[in-house]
Amino acid sequence: MEEKNINTVPFEEDDKEVNSVIFDEDDIITPEKLTDLLDEKKYAEVKVQVNDIPAPDLAEIFFEVDEKYHSLLFRLLSKELAAETFVEMDSDLQENLISHFTDRQLSEILDELYIDDTVDIIEEMPANVVKRILKNSDSHDREIINKILKYPKDSAGTVMTTEYVRFTGDMTVADALLHIRRVAIDKETIYTCYITGKDKRLQGIVTAKDLLISDPDVLLTDIMDENVIAVHTHDDKEEVAMKLDKYGFLAIPVVDSESRLVGIITVDDALEVIIEESEEDFAVMAAITPGDDTPYLKTDVLSIWKSRIPWLLILMLSSTLSSAILAHFESALSAVLVLFIPMIMGTGGNSGGQSSVTLTRSISLSEVEFSDILHVVWKELRVGILCSITLGVATFAKVMLIDGLLLGNSAVDLSVALTVALSLSLTIILAKIIGASLPLLAKKVGLDPAVMASPLITTLVDAISLVVYVCVAQNVMNA
Repeated sequence: MEEKNINTVPFEEDDKEVNSVIFDEDDIITPEKLTDLLDEKKYAEVKVQVNDIPAPDLAEIFFEVDEKYHSLLFRLLSKELAAETFVEMDSDLQENLISHFTDRQLSEILDELYIDDTVDIIEEMPANVVKRILKNSDSHDREIINKILKYPKDSAGTVMTTEYVRFTGDMTVADALLHIRRVAIDKETIYTCYITGKDKRLQGIVTAKDLLISDPDVLLTDIMDENVIAVHTHDDKEEVAMKLDKYGFLAIPVVDSESRLVGIITVDDALEVIIEESEEDFAVMAAITPGDDTPYLKTDVLSIWKSRIPWLLILMLSSTLSSAILAHFESALSAVLVLFIPMIMGTGGNSGGQSSVTLTRSISLSEVEFSDILHVVWKELRVGILCSITLGVATFAKVMLIDGLLLGNSAVDLSVALTVALSLSLTIILAKIIGASLPLLAKKVGLDPAVMASPLITTLVDAISLVVYVCVAQNVMNA
């Protein structure tokens, strides 16, 4: 009997009967054992082993086995599991697999994917792969994909899915349940369903629970919730994700400018948005230009250099301000006072950074608005005073005991210790106020509050701390 080439046959059909099993991570087949089975051509055993593994774990296994096994292993997965695993893979692995797919195989995978997942994949692919994906998508899906790709980059439209359950108000509960049975397999979620008019204008929502506990003959308009919280296609996707979290929704409807239902955003997509935005904020606060989501070990040196060097150049040039201040007031600071400049500047920068990071987080969670700025400043002023008293006393003792007595620096006296302690205390108070105010001001003028976090605030506080130090030194030392 002629042996079939496994790379040219369709994907394995899903089993009609699925046995319920309890998954144990310890039972996952190792990449080494999997490789041995494939080398020995024990495909039936591999199929049994891999089709019980969750898609995210399977994607990790693909990443760990040699590239030459990818296409073969993928053929052994059921169509549904293959699609789920494909979504979990990184873009390089997806591109490699697509290059080995025939048009028929690619079409089968695309048929199993939700529209929003297909869009996510397209956004990561080079132009030639995108053309092939669109070519092998059916005309209806291709039209929807092109519409989604036209929405602004950070808008709700880019993360929505068009696969939702929609009813019309004249349907009964029995009609709705029958409709769900017919279309559920193609929808991303069936728990929350949406009721629209003939023109697709959103009128209300009804949950699967509402349908199950209602009489079959009841009209949907009698049980639907008309107080629908929806978002617009052009709303910022991060704000939409926060709204999902705020209200505890599993999904939120997306409408166009005429209030017509065009899609929904599910909680898993919202979670991805929150993680993505958090990573971008973390990068900016660490003085790194946000890049793509390529893992660190797979990112080339040139890309890392490009992400870091702009901020390093900006911060290096901004330090010129501190140098200019120091040069201008050089004569006002004695040699012994110069020794404590790093401590004062470092403590001020740390104090401002604490406040800025706290406020940036609160802004991202919509806990504070610009209208709260006076309340925020008053709170940080009191925190700053308490911190300044604590650190001021500790600094005075440190300068007198450690620098003066223990290290035997004869130039350190009471006036020096008082100058350093007072300068550090005032710097902390100012740094707290600046660190709390700038993120709110940035948000007000439409900038990312994260930009005003540690790097820029530290540079600004450095300059202010030098001015404070010089002014205190001139008044205390000359008194």
